[in-house]
Amino acid sequence: MVSLIKEVSNMDVESLHVALQQSFSPDASLRDPAEELVKNLKYVQGSTTMLIQVAAEKQVQYEVRQAAAIQLKNICKECWAERLSFQGTPIGQTPRPPLLTPNDKALVRTGLVETLLAEPEKSIRDILAETLHSIAINDFPQNWPELLPNLIAVIQSNDPLRVHNALLALRKLCKRFEYKSKDQRGPLNDIVNQSFQLLLPLAQRLSLPTEHSLEAALMLKQILKIFWSSTQFYLPVGGPLSSPEAIQPWFDIIQAVVSKPLPEASTGLEPRGQPTDIAERNAWPWWKVKKWAVQIMSRLFSRYGMPGYAEDEVKDFAKHFSVNVAPQFLGPVCETLNLRPSGQFCTDRVVHLCLAYVDLAVELAPTYKMLKPHLDFLLYKVVFPTLCLTTDDIELFTSDPHEFIHRQSSPLADFYDPRMSAITLLTDLVKSRGKDVTTQLLAFLTDCLNRFAATEDDAQKNYIEKDGALLAIGSLSEYLLSKKKYSSQLEGLLVTHVFGDFNSKVGFLRCRACWMLQKFSKVLWTGENLKTVIHLVLQRLGDECLPVQIEASKALRFLIEVETAEDTLLQFLPHLLSEYFRIMTEIGNDEVVAALQVIIDRFGDHIEPHAVALVMQLSNSFSQYCAIGEEDDDAAMAAAQCLECIATVLKGTCGRPELYANMEPNLVPLVLQILGNDGEYIEYLEYALDILTFLTYFPTQIATNLWEALPLIYLAFDQWAFDYLNMMVPPLENFIGKDPDYFLQATTPDGLKYIDLIFTIVAKTVAEERSSESECRKALSLYMTVLHNCKGKIDTYIPLINEIALAKLGQQVSSEIPLTRIAIFQVLGSSLFYNPVLQLTEFEKRGATQQVFQQWMKDSEKMERWLPRKLTVLGLTSILQIPTSAMPPNVQQLLPTLIAHSVKLTLLIKEEEERVFVDDFDDDDDDVVDDEESDDEGFDENEDVSSKADEAYLDALNKLSGGGNEVTQFLAGESWGDDDDYEDDYSSPLDKVDQLYYLEETLKGAFQREPDAYNQIQASLGPETVDLCQKMFQAADKQRVVDQEQAKQLKGG
Repeated sequence: MVSLIKEVSNMDVESLHVALQQSFSPDASLRDPAEELVKNLKYVQGSTTMLIQVAAEKQVQYEVRQAAAIQLKNICKECWAERLSFQGTPIGQTPRPPLLTPNDKALVRTGLVETLLAEPEKSIRDILAETLHSIAINDFPQNWPELLPNLIAVIQSNDPLRVHNALLALRKLCKRFEYKSKDQRGPLNDIVNQSFQLLLPLAQRLSLPTEHSLEAALMLKQILKIFWSSTQFYLPVGGPLSSPEAIQPWFDIIQAVVSKPLPEASTGLEPRGQPTDIAERNAWPWWKVKKWAVQIMSRLFSRYGMPGYAEDEVKDFAKHFSVNVAPQFLGPVCETLNLRPSGQFCTDRVVHLCLAYVDLAVELAPTYKMLKPHLDFLLYKVVFPTLCLTTDDIELFTSDPHEFIHRQSSPLADFYDPRMSAITLLTDLVKSRGKDVTTQLLAFLTDCLNRFAATEDDAQKNYIEKDGALLAIGSLSEYLLSKKKYSSQLEGLLVTHVFGDFNSKVGFLRCRACWMLQKFSKVLWTGENLKTVIHLVLQRLGDECLPVQIEASKALRFLIEVETAEDTLLQFLPHLLSEYFRIMTEIGNDEVVAALQVIIDRFGDHIEPHAVALVMQLSNSFSQYCAIGEEDDDAAMAAAQCLECIATVLKGTCGRPELYANMEPNLVPLVLQILGNDGEYIEYLEYALDILTFLTYFPTQIATNLWEALPLIYLAFDQWAFDYLNMMVPPLENFIGKDPDYFLQATTPDGLKYIDLIFTIVAKTVAEERSSESECRKALSLYMTVLHNCKGKIDTYIPLINEIALAKLGQQVSSEIPLTRIAIFQVLGSSLFYNPVLQLTEFEKRGATQQVFQQWMKDSEKMERWLPRKLTVLGLTSILQIPTSAMPPNVQQLLPTLIAHSVKLTLLIKEEEERVFVDDFDDDDDDVVDDEESDDEGFDENEDVSSKADEAYLDALNKLSGGGNEVTQFLAGESWGDDDDYEDDYSSPLDKVDQLYYLEETLKGAFQREPDAYNQIQASLGPETVDLCQKMFQAADKQRVVDQEQAKQLKGG
């Protein structure tokens, strides 16, 4: 290694050029040493300057220049500033390469900008621009103040290439602050104030009707991207965009771009040279400019189009936008949507964004009034044709079914597929403006179906039109099922127009039939129709077309929820499982695995005979999907779904945990694989911890090799999965509680005790400034679990528990929200129950007795849940087991107060238990009654569309956008004032200790042991407390009678 670095250190530009060139050689004897040299450039001072020289030299081979640019980018990312983990520790390879020297950085900043400005090749230019962006993250504006003035100076020049590249660099600079909160956008506001006065006249010139060059389109695209980065979240404060009058010229530019005709190349009209290949058209600069223009307007419309939802500080602008700007763009947008109906080309992305704009216009009264006369055009000339399959879709269905499925299920489809935006517009029109569209639309769709049914000649049938009509109807399923006048007709529609398509010779219609059953599974089936549907779908599981199999497997997920469907499907369960695994072997699709999960969950009582085989199959499928997950997002999601499915199997068989022993040979290696390997499988960690929780909770004994998971959890927490603490705690608590003796004696191969690992997790979490309070509370619960399960065996750890807990209590003493203090009192109550003498000694040793108990009694009034109340009672009551003469004086003085609070909390717990018992019998059936709405009213044309859900959502967003504590709380995972609810599932040996009996017996024992002392204490109690004591004793007697009666009944039974 040293000799290699020495060799690299002696390298000059010429030898660097040779090394980069040889790194492409097919001769391994030349390529391998060259690659090793290039890889170690980051250790050599001055290498970045040489790389810039190679990348900038136009006479050098393109691939070599590109390789130099890539190496420069990588070194700048890795060696510009120290990279820190979430916990503030350095990350990256060990040993870490040295950071660039200040001199190297200065040379890079200067050379990089000049090289970027002069670069004509797009690929290299983009790499250099990304390098500039990564440096700007660390250096701009503080250490790079000259960058912005230099770029502005170039933008004012007459060199089109340098102007374009300066605009590209300026966009990267804006992206540095694009997602910052309001109070962190000062540098972006400065960029806008200094540059937009120059960008505006340039954009106005480039958007003139007479400007047609590709150079103009490329520059205009960069200017619009700069505008987007500067405005998509907030309007810049002050300067050239601070008022409606100031921003209007920009709207005029955007309108000119949206309205600009882009004729076919064959016409010879300007702008000339539009490609004919679809992919090339999508990348043509003028279509890109149009895309950015519509995207900007859609974004501004969504933020400012509805004044009622806007933040107070921009309400005036929102009113101006809704009245003046939004209507201004509706005409150009609709003209753009008319391109395809009139036989002209328009990219999918532009159609998608235009439909999104129109969807927003439907909600706003002024723009809806403009749209209303053109609804027929919009629905039947634009939306419906967009829903229909294209010839490319049908070709893909046949020739590449895997890619067809991927596109159909892609989570990104909502952001680029015009079919998705057409569906959204269709459903929003029906829901929001129903009286103007619903009756006519349903008549149109019914006509399509009837026309298909009436056509006897298969060659004349319009399969594409029928598929589009079914897609439209299925997309309206939620609305149609909610209205009685439509829901009553749906079964007939499905029987007449869909059942037959299950056996259609056209594959995509069979696929659509299965999809329709997903949408309308909740139809009230009559006669034998449900059985017929189930059999039709089961047949399609074995369809010759993979997309049909996928939709059929998804359809069963919904049909199984229908009443009586389970009886029909149960007889086919082995066949069902076999078919699902066959499909899963063919393709990784998370929805297929999710459907299998529903089936397993539904047939929980019948899954036991198949459980071991299921887990084996799912484990194998996980490994298969995991292997290709890096290249295939669908497979990665399917892998995660396999783990969820395994958890469902474990849940379904938890009543027979002896089955787990046969599943563990598959599951334990899988869990250990995910927990280990330095975070390589972090995306699956949540699911692995779920599985581990099952395996450590339900079996009577934890498998020996499963104990290896505990130190792996610690390593994951310490090195790469700090954020997963809340999910790590349940299995850790299971390890402790299931076999406390093994837990206390177990060590890692390095000799570290498992208990020390647990205590380190708690200490690190509580000490880490970036831990949320929720995470601190979760970590502290590990102390409780150790104290509850290891009574009498961890005396030496009591001081450490107090050191951490009391330090945290001191930090939280003035917090308005008492949740963390209450969690600490749970720990202290547990410690008092563990050994009251030891715990009181710790209080006294720190001089904290008085303060702790005063705060504890104060916060006990705010305890609303059973666990802190119970642990407070058990802890305070345990003090009464100590002879008063052995108590610290501070504690002796507090005894009346401690007894009063213990009695009060005990009675509160008793009352709560009785109230819950009564409520269990008094629950009302809250079935939703279908309203009698029979019209498709929606909103009047003079009304804006409003939604309580939207209002609540936007109100929350507006609160967050202001920054401050709300944002911190939200990002830190705080529960906004709600208490933690994990304690509802918390279990420990203390569950067997009844706090009512414990208090009653301890008090009686104390009076018998020291009658004089406790008579004095009783005399100092107030009459109200004495009365509560009597009630407590009566409640204990009454409960004892009930318990004895239940014991007799159980014995007799």
